[in-house]
Amino acid sequence: MGQDQTKQQIEKGLHLYQSNQTEKALQVWMRVLEKSADPAGRFRVLGCLITAHAEMGRYKDMLKFAVVQIDTARELEDPDYLTESYLNLARSNEKLCEFQKTISYCKTCLNMQGTAVSLQLNGQVSLSMGNAFLGLSTFQKALECFEKALRYAHNNDDKMLECRVCCSLGNFYAQIKDYEKALFFPCKAAELVNDYGKGWSLKYRAMSQYHMAVAYRKLGRLADAMDCCEESMKIALQHGDRPLQALCLLCFADIHRSRKDVQTAFPRYDSSMSIMTEIGNRLGLIQVLLGVTKCWMIQRELDKALESIEKAQELAEGLGNKLGLLKLHCLCERIYRAKGQQRELRDHVVKFHECVEEMELYCGMCGESIGEKNNQLQALPCSHFFHLK
Repeated sequence: MGQDQTKQQIEKGLHLYQSNQTEKALQVWMRVLEKSADPAGRFRVLGCLITAHAEMGRYKDMLKFAVVQIDTARELEDPDYLTESYLNLARSNEKLCEFQKTISYCKTCLNMQGTAVSLQLNGQVSLSMGNAFLGLSTFQKALECFEKALRYAHNNDDKMLECRVCCSLGNFYAQIKDYEKALFFPCKAAELVNDYGKGWSLKYRAMSQYHMAVAYRKLGRLADAMDCCEESMKIALQHGDRPLQALCLLCFADIHRSRKDVQTAFPRYDSSMSIMTEIGNRLGLIQVLLGVTKCWMIQRELDKALESIEKAQELAEGLGNKLGLLKLHCLCERIYRAKGQQRELRDHVVKFHECVEEMELYCGMCGESIGEKNNQLQALPCSHFFHLK
């Protein structure tokens, strides 16, 4: 298959993919991969396969194609191709929650001084790196990376990147409990979609709605949360976006739990858990197990709550997710207090404070810990943050 034919087949695949005929598109692209003798065409088709598998939540396949793409980039001996393939490798590892590997591949990208194309990718590299630091609960470094990604987006007038960074910042502030900012950033992302997103994939709209739903729930605006989550879920189902379906199911479950409707929450958690397990989103599984634990606590089933905590703790330790561990120690503290088991209670109080120290989650001004309750925060240019009050 020559260069022109390769190009035509790639376009054919893209057309099928955009009209939601994903499996047919994959068949076309796989044929190109088998038959094309054009390395640049093969590189491009691998990029299509990586994106498609990412959106379907087939992260292990995504990683497999990213590794093949690196070999193709080396064959082409072009720094821009190499940077792009390392970014895809970083993103595959990010999706599989291999955060240390993600950071390492992102650093490789930033050290490759290619041409203008590579520089345009730096924003995406910073975003991926920020997401990885957030997964490890290294908040200061995560914020530094997100701010850097936002600067690249503004300098290159890249509205899509800006939209994605705003969603990540929404997630960031939701985790450290500044719920006003957790809502502000996804609302900004939704505005970008409305103003510039006519030709964009609907996933950008779905993504911003999901992050708005999370913030609304945390703020106790449950009807608004439900509306946004339904909108996001509708798009996720239309597009076969399994990762987003799992997140929406988790959000629905959390909304029902906030309403103390545990019976409706449990099956949603179960559905979310089975997709998270299938796609390998271990960070998502920790969130699901935290929700399930709180449901058992509402029902005063403390031993069942401790079983869920044990599973979540194993995952959080494996990932190095310090915030997950902190939340689990906090829940254990409440359970052992209710059971009157003083020794276990003290043990978890100590571990809780160790986590706060490790994450440097305290205000430089008032010395109180950050992320215990909803508080407005202000970040300094050095990415340290403090209570606005």
